[in-house]
Amino acid sequence: MTHDPIYPALITEALKTVRYPGNGKNLVENDMIEDDIRIDGRKVTFSLIFDKPTDPFMKSVVRAAETAILTYVGADVEIKGNIAVKTRRPVPEKPANPLPGVKNIIGVSSGKGGVGKSTVASNLAVALAAKGYKVGLLDADIFGPSVPKMFGLEDEQLYMEEVDGVNKIVPMEKYGVKLLSIGFVVDKNSAVLWRGGMASNALRQLITDANWGELDYFLIDMPPGTSDIHLTLVQTLPITGVVVVSTPQEVALADARKGIAMFTGDKVNVPILGLVENMAWFTPLQHPEEKYFIFGNGGGVRLAEEMGVDLLAQVPLVADICGNGDAGTPAALGLTADGQPAGPTPQVDAFWNLADNVVNAIDRRNDTLPPTSVVKMNS
Repeated sequence: MTHDPIYPALITEALKTVRYPGNGKNLVENDMIEDDIRIDGRKVTFSLIFDKPTDPFMKSVVRAAETAILTYVGADVEIKGNIAVKTRRPVPEKPANPLPGVKNIIGVSSGKGGVGKSTVASNLAVALAAKGYKVGLLDADIFGPSVPKMFGLEDEQLYMEEVDGVNKIVPMEKYGVKLLSIGFVVDKNSAVLWRGGMASNALRQLITDANWGELDYFLIDMPPGTSDIHLTLVQTLPITGVVVVSTPQEVALADARKGIAMFTGDKVNVPILGLVENMAWFTPLQHPEEKYFIFGNGGGVRLAEEMGVDLLAQVPLVADICGNGDAGTPAALGLTADGQPAGPTPQVDAFWNLADNVVNAIDRRNDTLPPTSVVKMNS
């Protein structure tokens, strides 16, 4: 005996006849059918999604769905006991903003350490400030703070001031950027041996107990990898979006891919502004037209296309970037390590272009500019 083939559309049409007692709408209108309908001969399996695990109508709806399929698809369909039930995941609520004077909050993240995330965060902050924006930078890398070193503020002490009757931490300020880091309150020569809860509480204090004032952009230099610190940040702040930093090296790209997946997943649910390919190539300072692809060629470009995110910048590896960071004069300033004007350089151009592309990405997210495809960079 032959049977007409079963298609997912037939199952969906049958389920349109089943109404959910709670509101009178059918299962399709209520978006209760998960996109997992599987058909093996005459055997059909799929899942129904309910808002709560204690839904009083759950059993009756499942029985009604079985009956509808047997009635409208075929009496010989194997459906009894093959309908799974799941609970709908709640959409994470955006946290209230403890920094009402801050317009945009940008995370700078990396899937692994050693890809230059803090260098990118520091230079992005400096470039934005140089363009006239009010900028803050929080070093949230509790166990490896590097911002104090990169801004030449390792030996500075934090102070408190009274604001509206409340004592607030006064952020450091240099190159037009307001700065805070756990590195300002711990011994720079000692390891920070804190459990996760202590680290998260310290981070919340740097955010909520500081007088950040009015800012156009508040950058957060996040710890590398994926950790509870990231959850603390997204639960504490309404983050506008995240910039992910990677090198072209395959092992770094694999970790960057995981980082992007973490931010776009249900638990975090933060938009990706784009990807920065750091150390895209080596360029001798005296011969800026030469390019040597030490860590691979175009890996960041391919990852951006694969993940459907913007490529915000390709930053070359130039000796002065390291020297500037160690000297406390970020390369985006356009100065040499000893503070002299450096003139036009590949790294200055890269960081200033990055600042422009980040601003544009946020504007597009806020619907002030039309959508665009991946930003094309020169290679």
